[in-house]
Amino acid sequence: MAGAGCALMPASGPQSTDIRTGRNAEPDSLPYALVRLSPEVTRTLGQFSPRLSTAFANRTPPRAFQFGIGDIVSVTIFEAQSGGLFIPAEAGVRPGNFVVIPNQAVDDKGNITVPYAGPIRAKGRTPAEVQNAIIDALKSRAIDPQVVVAVVEQRTSLISVLGDVKNSGRFPASPSGERVVDVIARAGGPASQGYDMWVTLEREGHRASVPFGALVYEPANNIFVLPSDIIYLYNQAQTFVAFGASGIQGQFKFDAWRISLAEAIGKVGGLTDVQADPAAVFLYRGEPKEVARQLGVDVAAFEGPIVPVIYSVNLRDPGGYFLTQSFEMRNKDVIFVSNAASVEATKFLNFLRTIMATANDPILYATNFYALKAAINGGSTTIITTPTPITTVR
Repeated sequence: MAGAGCALMPASGPQSTDIRTGRNAEPDSLPYALVRLSPEVTRTLGQFSPRLSTAFANRTPPRAFQFGIGDIVSVTIFEAQSGGLFIPAEAGVRPGNFVVIPNQAVDDKGNITVPYAGPIRAKGRTPAEVQNAIIDALKSRAIDPQVVVAVVEQRTSLISVLGDVKNSGRFPASPSGERVVDVIARAGGPASQGYDMWVTLEREGHRASVPFGALVYEPANNIFVLPSDIIYLYNQAQTFVAFGASGIQGQFKFDAWRISLAEAIGKVGGLTDVQADPAAVFLYRGEPKEVARQLGVDVAAFEGPIVPVIYSVNLRDPGGYFLTQSFEMRNKDVIFVSNAASVEATKFLNFLRTIMATANDPILYATNFYALKAAINGGSTTIITTPTPITTVR
């Protein structure tokens, strides 16, 4: 009966026992998994923090430049001596033993054209590979031919940098290899240096996002970019919400590129000393099924790709504060601190006092009315002002 009575009392959220047991849930309530915070849980979650180094190959080497359709190509052919295919016999007629083929674009079939060699495949080949192909085509006709192939203008091996940068655009991929921060610097750098800046890298249909601070403070995230990569910078404030017996309730910004659960609790003023149950601190978050599976959750009981998870931590345990320091907050997390059981019991007792006082009020009013009437008629009486046993009126 006491539990039923407490359930009738005003509250800022569910009781800790209801969260742990799943009682008092509505018939159509969303199912959730309860995970107790532990060192193993924090280590597992750390493996799934947003990182480019895990979303893409961390040690992706810079890819050698390869021609694509539309690239402008320069071809220079050398012969060992005059009198060959390209150099006339009169040595004084030309200033050197080479000939320059007019610049040309790789055609829609992926080829370039070289006199006496015919169409030469260029698409998907490096300059050195195209050089060798031309030499093979000319070596039976020219005198010890040597070829130099160079890219005049890149039109396919480009990297796009968009969003909140000073000079967005498409930039040629460097053959020496560049990392994400290098390419952002070529675009003039971020338009703002705030901690709310995020970086999204899209490659071959795969996309991952990290805070810009992760590229600076965790160098493993600053991976090599590849041709056709798309880098997008944008501002998005990371926030969390606090309810229940915390010092302050509401929505709060991280004001940093990353904060821990301990820091988040500190931002809301900690726990209310006269109300909170330190053993009942909960964090609500939707986790991908793969993460939930690694946490030991039976994901077969949940539909869709996201599993609602409630993490619980006991701050009566001194070691619980170390766990909150290593637990990384995510955008849109919800922190709920449950009331202590004594607070709910006090509410119920006050409620009973109110009911009893309300029941006694008509008796008090009637008693005092007759007492006052007797006093007016010359009698003596005692006026009752509190809900005490009724005094006999003479």
